[in-house]
Amino acid sequence: MNGKMHPHPGDEFPSDLLNPFVHRLELTSTYDKIKTALFTVTVLPLRVVAIAVLLVLAWLLAYIGLIGVTEEDLRTKPMTGWRKDTRSALCFLMRGLFAAGGFHRVHVKGRQAGAKEAPVLAVAPHSSYFDALPVVCLGAPSVVAKGETGYLPFFGKLINYTQPVYVWREDPNSRQKSIKEIVQRATSPLDWPQVLIFPEGTCTNRSCLITFKHGAFYPGVPIQPVCIRYPNKLDTVTWTWEGPGALKLLWMTLTQPHSSCEIEFLPVYVPSEEEKNNPKLYAENVRHLMAKALNIPVSDYTYNDCRLLSRVKQMRLPHTTNVLEVQKLRTKLGLNESCAEDRLVSERPHGPLAVDWSAVSLAQFANCLCIDIKDPATQLLFQLYEKDGSGVIDLREYLLCVLAVSKASTTLEMVEMAFQIYDRSGVGRLGVQETAEALHNSVAVTWEDAYDVFRHVDHDGKGQITFADFEEYARRRSEFSYLFPGDHRSQNEVKFKETLCPDIGIPGNSVKSSPSAQVTLRTKNKVQ
Repeated sequence: MNGKMHPHPGDEFPSDLLNPFVHRLELTSTYDKIKTALFTVTVLPLRVVAIAVLLVLAWLLAYIGLIGVTEEDLRTKPMTGWRKDTRSALCFLMRGLFAAGGFHRVHVKGRQAGAKEAPVLAVAPHSSYFDALPVVCLGAPSVVAKGETGYLPFFGKLINYTQPVYVWREDPNSRQKSIKEIVQRATSPLDWPQVLIFPEGTCTNRSCLITFKHGAFYPGVPIQPVCIRYPNKLDTVTWTWEGPGALKLLWMTLTQPHSSCEIEFLPVYVPSEEEKNNPKLYAENVRHLMAKALNIPVSDYTYNDCRLLSRVKQMRLPHTTNVLEVQKLRTKLGLNESCAEDRLVSERPHGPLAVDWSAVSLAQFANCLCIDIKDPATQLLFQLYEKDGSGVIDLREYLLCVLAVSKASTTLEMVEMAFQIYDRSGVGRLGVQETAEALHNSVAVTWEDAYDVFRHVDHDGKGQITFADFEEYARRRSEFSYLFPGDHRSQNEVKFKETLCPDIGIPGNSVKSSPSAQVTLRTKNKVQ
């Protein structure tokens, strides 16, 4: 229902292996497909018009309300009089906007505390831009947001009207200023609105609560936890790093007869003296309290994991779904500190007695990395790359995933690393099959295209090529322009391609690969 992912039976670390940044959404039944098609041509246009009209009205109201108000006023004085009443009118219009989009009813449990009782509202799990609906239902409290959002067309005025606490990335002191501003509002005798935070800092699929960022917990003021649920048959709202893009989710949601949202107010959490002095402890205790209310596990994933996923996607590394699970298990096994993979590649033995990395057993895998074969984390790490229960993995796929993330700073460096890993002879020359495997598993070149690349590079028929040979060829080919972003011609071509089909967030931009190259995941994302 909520895009939850279920661990493989027998896994020892189920909450760690949940991948909260993946969401799958497909119409599987004929009924859903027909219904969506009919609603697209009948209901969708009407909803879009209604939403546009209400959004323009809300923007005009916010624009009028902000006339004569400076940025300094927004930061230092709460709105009063007719400007404060305008906030209620804005909430009414925005609630109508969501109703026009299909969110006809919002079920509310519990009671929202006042600003003096709980200056901060901690809302989780954060899974969608549709979480703006709970913000509206909570009376448009001040949000903590990036400074750039205040300049967004239409939405910038609406966000500014909540008198947000802005965080400016270019200002190294911005975090401390934000904390100070929250404390000043919480302790001020003036009638400031509550401050609303999404402590996870990014969108997840609601399968677990990832690590809370500590910023809003530094002030040490009472916080009211607020839980969000979307109990819909088809989850069309979840917006994650790997899954449907924003436009597809908007289309799918607007073509549903009805979408539900639940908001649950938990009792106000008053921190102890220990928690006031330890924001990390405060955040963890609130997170566990909310996870219990939501009946979902907590996970050690963080906002930085999202940044890692973004980097991996930009580098076009296939099998990105595995990356976070691999990193968590490597941390458990101490592989981050030992640098075992780097040493394994640099000191790799060659010759007839060397281990064939294309088919490595669990015992060989543990021996190569110098880890305990009996450790459940070792077995889970092995299972992530095991194909069809064969009992063996291609160690090269694992090494490429790990080293590309930790060492390669560009996609070209990742390809060079793949050439090194797939070099069986150790002389820096790859045959046709090795080249195809290196290109396919590093930048998702199809098998047919990879073989074709080899034939063009090996124009003299030697049967082997080097990375330098490939690089020279790739510089002349537009399809490999993304490997050379410094070249103006290549950069323009990349921008043009990304305009047509960006790497992140656009549905249907999938990587083609043969079944033999697919990694069997033990953690699956189930959409009900």
